[in-house]
Amino acid sequence: METAHQPSRLNIANVLTVLRIAGVPLFGWLLLTQDGQSVEFRVWSWVAFGALMITDKIDGDLARKHNLVTNFGKLADPIADKALTGMAFVGLAIIFTDTRFGWLFWTVTIIVLVREWGITLMRFVVKKYGVMPAGQNGKIKTTLQAVAIGGYLLPFEIWDNTISDILRWITHGFMAAAFFITVSTAVAYVRDARKLRRDSKAAAAA
Repeated sequence: METAHQPSRLNIANVLTVLRIAGVPLFGWLLLTQDGQSVEFRVWSWVAFGALMITDKIDGDLARKHNLVTNFGKLADPIADKALTGMAFVGLAIIFTDTRFGWLFWTVTIIVLVREWGITLMRFVVKKYGVMPAGQNGKIKTTLQAVAIGGYLLPFEIWDNTISDILRWITHGFMAAAFFITVSTAVAYVRDARKLRRDSKAAAAA
């Protein structure tokens, strides 16, 4: 039974979160069609990624403005983000496999995915002690990842001109920053989870 302090899980914010998850396969198909070598499909994958990421801000704003924050939303929202960015990382790694720095993109992808899903698993493990909402640094990490991924989705390597080369190097910079924040925030989340578990056990003992 829902309480006065816990809004219904069936609300517009959570619906948008679920739609974001449902849109991941479509985005993946657009990205990998014709092995990622189609300018048209790559641009459409960029549009799809942008539209799905925008729902992340919209559902968060709606949840806070209309008091629609639920435990389901706190858990599902980061899962939706990780599913979308995870698909993007893997898809781009596949596309860039045979390039000069394909090995580096795969290395970054593997480290990021292990971090992202490892933290998600940890959230479920410590759920019995309390829900860990995304922190400010986590939101910065998601933003940096989104900007970097958006840059790689655009087919700069296919356009291959001076402007696209400059934009590609800017994208590399955003990815480097995103990677650093991704790894550093993992340490903070582990520390917070241990503290949550310790405090919960101490309260139960008292």
